[in-house]
Amino acid sequence: MSKLLAALFCLLLAGPLRSLGQPKSGLVAPRLRVIVDNDFSGDPDGLFQLAHLLLSPSVEVRAIIGSHLKVGDGFDPSATQADNAARKAAELVALLRLTGRVPVLAGANLGMANDSTPVRSAGVDFIIKEALRTDTQLPLYVLCGAGLTEIASAALTEPRLAGRLTLVWIGGPEYPDLALPPPHAPAPEYNLGIDPAAARAVFNRTRLPLWQVPRDAYRQVLLPYAQLLTQVKPKGKIGAYLSASIESLMARLPQYHLNIGETYILGDSPLVLLTALQSSFEADPSSSDYALRLAPRLSAQGTYEVNPTGRPIRVYRRLDTALLLNDFLAKLALLGK
Repeated sequence: MSKLLAALFCLLLAGPLRSLGQPKSGLVAPRLRVIVDNDFSGDPDGLFQLAHLLLSPSVEVRAIIGSHLKVGDGFDPSATQADNAARKAAELVALLRLTGRVPVLAGANLGMANDSTPVRSAGVDFIIKEALRTDTQLPLYVLCGAGLTEIASAALTEPRLAGRLTLVWIGGPEYPDLALPPPHAPAPEYNLGIDPAAARAVFNRTRLPLWQVPRDAYRQVLLPYAQLLTQVKPKGKIGAYLSASIESLMARLPQYHLNIGETYILGDSPLVLLTALQSSFEADPSSSDYALRLAPRLSAQGTYEVNPTGRPIRVYRRLDTALLLNDFLAKLALLGK
């Protein structure tokens, strides 16, 4: 049976590896393109999301962009956060033996000065170039698991992007009529607070199609520590690497009088659920629920204001965490075979 599983996994992996330069074969081929933008030197949930995406044969990963955190963030208080994020992403790519097959780029190390002045970075340039391609019919998704500096800057620089991609963003506070904030919730919400000017630019100044996963939704993706120990950590070098990223954090937190209990929020992993794990026919994230809203205006305080002229956006409310986590753990198990 183990040989059969190994053969099946080779067929499944043929999709993403082909998109990164491997021979054509296998039953699953890419049906969409993605650019991944995340703060990989920050919360380790971004590394889990990236590993899961790179193991998903239905997506063609066009580039990985390392993005900055808020200035002085405890995860990485340096002045080179985006550069450090790119290096962390490159480490994971190397563990999966994909070095050289997908570009790993650094975004800007600082956010936007205001909501109308874009930054310039290799990440911004790549988003624009990829979105303006005319030699492929695969739809493009830009997946942002942290701040919105690069996509906001790209859209301000090149307004045509609004008709050429879908932005999936993990971030923003709860919508008051849909959910309540958690106890002691910080304001602004963490990812919005990384670059508030960029978030205001996306909501208030662009027409980008947006699928938003606000805080009440992304907090649903809970990985039990027992499952980390039994189904992630034993799965080769990549399992050990991912487990160490969380366990090292858990070991540091007591000095800050923090006790996170026995679950960890893999809040960035909905980026995989909403793209790679879309339904087979009439492709869509059919097992997760969203509300269709007119995009609100974002205030300077990071709160929502009614905007009658806002574009329709998806606000995800309930995520299929069983599909998401089962798929991730199964791909790790098959990789181990």
